[in-house]
Amino acid sequence: MAGSGVPMHRSIVVRLLATSILVAVCAVVGTAWLAVETTTQAIRQEQGRSLADDRHVYDVLTGFAATHRGWDGVAPTLDQLAQRTGQRITLLTADRQPIADTHPGAWPTDRRPTATIDPLDGPDPRAVGPYRLTRDERALVRKWADGVLGCMQSHGAPGETVEEPTGRWTVRARSAAIGDIAAMSCGGVHYPERIQTEATALSDLERRVTRCLGSKRTVGIGPGFVTKEEPSPKLDACITSSRRDQLRPYVAPPALLYVGDPATSGEPEVFSLSGDNLASIAWVIGAVLTLTVAFTVLMGLRLVRPLRALTAAAGARQPMPVAGRDEIGHLATVLNDLAEGRDRSERQRKAMISDIAHELRNPTTNIQSWLEAAEDGVTPTDSHLLTLLLNETSQLSRILDDLRDLAAADAGTLRIHPEPMRLGDVLGVAVEAHRGAAEAGRIQLTTLFDPRTTVVADPVRLRQVAGNLLSNAVRHTPPGGTVALRADVTGPDLLIEVSDTGTGIAPDDLPHIFDRFWRADRSRGRNTGGSGLGLAIVRDLAGAHGGTVHAVSTLAAGTTVTVRVPAGPVSDTS
Repeated sequence: MAGSGVPMHRSIVVRLLATSILVAVCAVVGTAWLAVETTTQAIRQEQGRSLADDRHVYDVLTGFAATHRGWDGVAPTLDQLAQRTGQRITLLTADRQPIADTHPGAWPTDRRPTATIDPLDGPDPRAVGPYRLTRDERALVRKWADGVLGCMQSHGAPGETVEEPTGRWTVRARSAAIGDIAAMSCGGVHYPERIQTEATALSDLERRVTRCLGSKRTVGIGPGFVTKEEPSPKLDACITSSRRDQLRPYVAPPALLYVGDPATSGEPEVFSLSGDNLASIAWVIGAVLTLTVAFTVLMGLRLVRPLRALTAAAGARQPMPVAGRDEIGHLATVLNDLAEGRDRSERQRKAMISDIAHELRNPTTNIQSWLEAAEDGVTPTDSHLLTLLLNETSQLSRILDDLRDLAAADAGTLRIHPEPMRLGDVLGVAVEAHRGAAEAGRIQLTTLFDPRTTVVADPVRLRQVAGNLLSNAVRHTPPGGTVALRADVTGPDLLIEVSDTGTGIAPDDLPHIFDRFWRADRSRGRNTGGSGLGLAIVRDLAGAHGGTVHAVSTLAAGTTVTVRVPAGPVSDTS
């Protein structure tokens, strides 16, 4: 083990021995802990189920009391609840007189009730009493609600109609923001006027509240029991108490609810685990013991499984996850390094192919355009044309060499060939190469630099930088726009700046414009939107000079890209 370079505490043999010793202790502790946790969870499930049943019984009976003047006819409802919950359900009056019971036996008058059913405790929103609309009023409000819903949908605000306990229909928009806009045009989501039934009930409530407050002025109350009066605890208390007095003739009187075990004549249920939970606990204990034995066997198989996985990963040319720092982990790391090197080489190869396709487009297009123009007699076949064609041909040859080196830029080994050069010989040629495309697109192409200024840099690479920036600017500038190329020496650096009045770039997209293959508009193809390599190449070439590139942009206003590279010794030739 020492010769393998793996520390003793990382060795598989040592860890297997230690694991075997711990298995016995972990098995006992794990079995006890899981049994306790499973039992606790089972108890909580049983308690939660009981509480859920009690809440359901309470809600159903409260709804019955809120919509009936008495408890007559409640027996079928109790029977349905008892069948669902499996409990005995008993209702007694406030003075413990029988109302209804689902099972025979003594009335549970000697113990505390499970809950008190009182629809006026709140009051319950289902207790509407005199506020319940007549059939004609409900039809009128439903007709209005359907009209509002149709209006809102025509404004692009889908919604639905909802009937309230009073019989009033309201319209709810699925989107609050769109619903507010549509509601302003469609008359709101509530019926705009008081309906007769509601008006009568609210007037009665106003008189009750006024008497409660001892006020000489009637307190106005609108739908939803909203008042324009200054809020106060006394006002809230009076509204609540007045509503209870107003609703009392329309609801059932309070009743005592008892829920218990039918087998014990309604006594509180004695908690016990269900058969399913007992089986679950027994299953957990047996599973832990089985897992303890299986774990010991699996630890032995673990020595073989990673080796098989490594063999399969190597055969499928896929990376192998490093699961640890043992002998197998070291082997997996070596295999992953080999796979990563292979993938990196493949990515560089694909990137080079894409770069070549992109970079060769501009010069070949220019050569083709000039040759077609000469063939059509538009451009004379003179020394100027031959010079342009020769420059583009030379540029094609140099681009092939440059793109071959572009993959090396990712590794930091891209070489440049600095030499004294005049800005006019480099930037001027780049401008002339793109002037035809600019004129064809009715774009004004301007320059601002001293062509006699001499700096030390790689002329072909700087021409490539300027050409990519101009090509990108012209492509994204609409007819009638302007593309400007500026260059100047500031301190020890040469600044090349290309600005346009084009479409601009969104702030969220700006940090990505120098990424390879990235385009702000994903829907544009390579023919219309470029391949997304031009600015990436500018970034690599600027970095190869020891410089930087920076961009600022405003949507619908334009973009400015600035390249800063060391200028070397500078001279101004007269």
